[in-house]
Amino acid sequence: MHSFLLFSPEVAAARNAGLPVVALESTIISHGMPYPQNVQTARRVEQVIREAGAVPATIAIMDGKVCIGLSSEQLERLGTAPDAVKVSRRDLAYVLSQRLLGATTVAATMICAKLAGIEVFVTGGIGGVHRGAATSFDISADLQELARTSVAVVCAGVKSILDIGLTLEYLETHGVPVVGVGQPGFPAFFTRDSGFDADFRLDSPASQAGFIRTKWQLGLEGGVVVGNPVPEQFAMPKEEIDRITEQALEEAKRQGVTGKNVTPFLLARIKALTGGRSLATNIALVEHNALVGARLAVALHAHPA
Repeated sequence: MHSFLLFSPEVAAARNAGLPVVALESTIISHGMPYPQNVQTARRVEQVIREAGAVPATIAIMDGKVCIGLSSEQLERLGTAPDAVKVSRRDLAYVLSQRLLGATTVAATMICAKLAGIEVFVTGGIGGVHRGAATSFDISADLQELARTSVAVVCAGVKSILDIGLTLEYLETHGVPVVGVGQPGFPAFFTRDSGFDADFRLDSPASQAGFIRTKWQLGLEGGVVVGNPVPEQFAMPKEEIDRITEQALEEAKRQGVTGKNVTPFLLARIKALTGGRSLATNIALVEHNALVGARLAVALHAHPA
């Protein structure tokens, strides 16, 4: 067992019993939502996974350990801490070695999940190529991680604040398959359709698991993006979210917001500009992703490597 990993009692028991486990990131708790909705959502998402027959493992960095599964007290600590570091691949060793409190992004959660032997990871949306990346080179480390780390990532696509077309081109270049669930279109987080198609449509957990297992058995390392659209009743109109996104991007530019601060700033502004409706959409899509991810984990568990 890796010396940096600390399994919660629930996850340790699941590993011993051979039960399917689903990884969850923690930046959605520290940077993605306000308190107390962040902690309430984290607990609800974990419960959705349990009810679907899998075991949740929320991942964070605490006291020099990669915690695989968090207690209720640890969730509360993360949800109320003003100084939690947003941890990607670059930051992981620093935050561990300095014993800082760290919330894991998609990239860091994939790394930790792989170390812990977890095959499925549920998040809200993955990072991608930022608008203007041709000059800024602002491309999320999530995409490179998907190219190298063999974990299936269930998400509601990418946020409309990104350049979705270039994000999909980057994934294609690096051989990362993008799977659509329930529709051929690739979702765009707050809305169901980005205007771009996924590579393949696989609606059932069994077909998704068969595809993913075949990929890895062929020695084709790297992740799979499972694009699961937000439920219809919670989706926001594309025209509205596009208009608000443009306004938030312009405000970020004027205020000189850059780097890892861009996404939290934009999400906060979109929440304010939608009167809080975007937060309700965010919560709904994460819960839906948890359900799809848990079912995938159960299906993969039924067809072991």
